[in-house]
Amino acid sequence: MRLFDFIENGMEAILQAWENYARSVETELPKQDSVGLRNHAEKMLRTVAADMRLPQSRQQQAEKAQGKGPRSSSETAAQTHAVARLIAGFSMDQMVSEYRALRASVLSLWLTQESFAEAHHVQDMIRFNEAIDQALVESIAAYGTAVEATRKMVLAVLGHDLRSPLGAILMAGGLIQRQAGLDENGKRLATQVCTSAHRANAMINDLLDLARCNLGAGIPVDLRKMDLNAICQAVIDELRTAFPHARIILDEQAHITGQFDPDRISQVFSNLIGNALRHGDATAPIKVTVARVEGVPRVSVQNSGAPIPPEVMPYIFKPEGRYSSYSSGERGSAAGLGLGLFIASEIVANHGGRIEVESTEEQGTTFEVVLLSSAE
Repeated sequence: MRLFDFIENGMEAILQAWENYARSVETELPKQDSVGLRNHAEKMLRTVAADMRLPQSRQQQAEKAQGKGPRSSSETAAQTHAVARLIAGFSMDQMVSEYRALRASVLSLWLTQESFAEAHHVQDMIRFNEAIDQALVESIAAYGTAVEATRKMVLAVLGHDLRSPLGAILMAGGLIQRQAGLDENGKRLATQVCTSAHRANAMINDLLDLARCNLGAGIPVDLRKMDLNAICQAVIDELRTAFPHARIILDEQAHITGQFDPDRISQVFSNLIGNALRHGDATAPIKVTVARVEGVPRVSVQNSGAPIPPEVMPYIFKPEGRYSSYSSGERGSAAGLGLGLFIASEIVANHGGRIEVESTEEQGTTFEVVLLSSAE
């Protein structure tokens, strides 16, 4: 019997073997019933059998072997199965092992009743493995996409839901600070609570901005006619209060007005100058320059100290690349330069500009905001 005929005629036995294996997989979620364990398996098998019945040229076979087989315009049973298994608590390894078990059970059941004397046996096995591999590739891709979408959504929900308790902490801390008769130790503790809550709130705002970018919404900007010099000066004044021993020099070589989102541009300047304060040479001044170069507005932040390592530079505005490869070993000038810079670069991009960076032992590190279309 041809293998595709065996699959269609012996469907119940094959599905029972699939179910038995799926039932043996341990997950943290409750066990599913027979329908849940068999989900989409019959449709996948019938798709495999139908594919095996079609004539196939050597070129088509070679393309399938390279993972270049024909793609369906609609969601396949293998893709739907992957998402269902994710929801049921299966890991990707467990889902992949199902295909291995399916392959073994189909071939073992078929070969027990075949003499393996016909020429078509080998070709049927090759075609069957090709079709199973195609379904496996579709399932892995769908599983990975679903995991990534879930991660992004959880990130957004987590950031949003944490704002309420943090707001309550900030309000309570402020009330305690203003309470009459509070001793010095109480004031110190209340101030520490508020400071920590503000830092956590800033982190959550960064997470929400990252979630917006991940979900495709981007970081929104509310453009209004603003004085860029005044925004820069306000940020420097705020940081001078937070870092009273720091020396921040503002060099205003040009006066720039244009369409800016004051809160978002403030966030960019605060991140760049704050990074210079935290990671640069504390004994050397930080120079902030507002200028026009060939008619293009530029705001640069320069600090002395150890340069950013060359291997980190390609990932400086890409937190996913940095954290996956470098974060565990980062120290000094490279430590902590990830999410904030990514968000800053997105904000500047939404103002029609870009951020450039140079970092050397001799000249220190300079981040330059280039505003191509927002300034007048």
